[in-house]
Amino acid sequence: MRIGLVGYGKGGRFFHAPLISILPGATFVGVVTRSAERRQQLASDYPHVQAFDFLEQLVAAGVDAVVVSTPLEGRPAIVLQAIELGVAVVSDKPFAPDAAQAEAMVLAAERRNVPLSVYQNRRWDSDFLTLRKLLASGALGQVIRFESSVERYSPTSVGKGSGGGFLRDLGSHLVDQALQLFGPVVRVYAELDYRQPDQVFDNGFFMSLTHASGVISHLSGNCVQNAARPRFRVNGTQGCYTVEGLDGQEAQALAGLSPATEGERWGAEEHRRWGWFEHGTERERVTSERGCWLAFYQHLQTALQGAGSLPVEARDALATTRILDAARQSAEQGEVVLLSTPVGHGIKNE
Repeated sequence: MRIGLVGYGKGGRFFHAPLISILPGATFVGVVTRSAERRQQLASDYPHVQAFDFLEQLVAAGVDAVVVSTPLEGRPAIVLQAIELGVAVVSDKPFAPDAAQAEAMVLAAERRNVPLSVYQNRRWDSDFLTLRKLLASGALGQVIRFESSVERYSPTSVGKGSGGGFLRDLGSHLVDQALQLFGPVVRVYAELDYRQPDQVFDNGFFMSLTHASGVISHLSGNCVQNAARPRFRVNGTQGCYTVEGLDGQEAQALAGLSPATEGERWGAEEHRRWGWFEHGTERERVTSERGCWLAFYQHLQTALQGAGSLPVEARDALATTRILDAARQSAEQGEVVLLSTPVGHGIKNE
């Protein structure tokens, strides 16, 4: 399998290239970037990987798939170009600035019969995998409320628009996870946080999603929060699961580490970072599953060989985008948005 990458900024360099380069049975063919600085970084990081000026050149070099990790504003156009060239595509998240552009990409891929996936890598976070296992075991009973939050103190991120704001960027992960766990959504309420009156892009959000299954998801994120909430708090009829802090793969990747350098240490959470199961006076640690972002690319490889489904279906990302659109509408109009038909995909606990 031959894979190319478009974009070598933070996402391309730290979250994609290290995984593509170590994928067994795959070749990291090249990177499209015209930045002299990023070309130097690429030459230092991967001396045998070629830099290209244009997507057409990368495709002509021979690739089975291209990964598009460019800023959100121009990403859909590049994804559509790759689709028209007939090459399987992985789009970074968020999938699109709005549902109309997301749907255009999905329909184009379906029309051309081109595989299109979206890099929702946090489906393979340690905490999320642990929660899925806990839910599958029935230990929590019937889930009533799902609380999911990513809050950090990063003032330099305020107002940044590369991901379309915190709701669009980070919210795409939290909504995708909620849909994976509890299925389609029928109503949305949201609030957005702006630090300055002239800000175009939000730096924080709160969303309440009502699932057709009856579960209520409370999702929140903020980049200027001094005291973060638990990453997950999941209340069920038989107990509650809580876990603090973020999955460690992001910090490992940004430190220049990879599954190749860390081996069994990659994605493994130290026991003091494990979560808790609580029921009345009962309280016990829940062993964390090992996180594995590389699994996204392993699933992609299998799918393109005709032996399985894509790691993330494009229509899953379209559903997430529609809910994010509804959240922005709710925040702007100060009202609950009722969805005429449930938006999302089926509950997946396999």
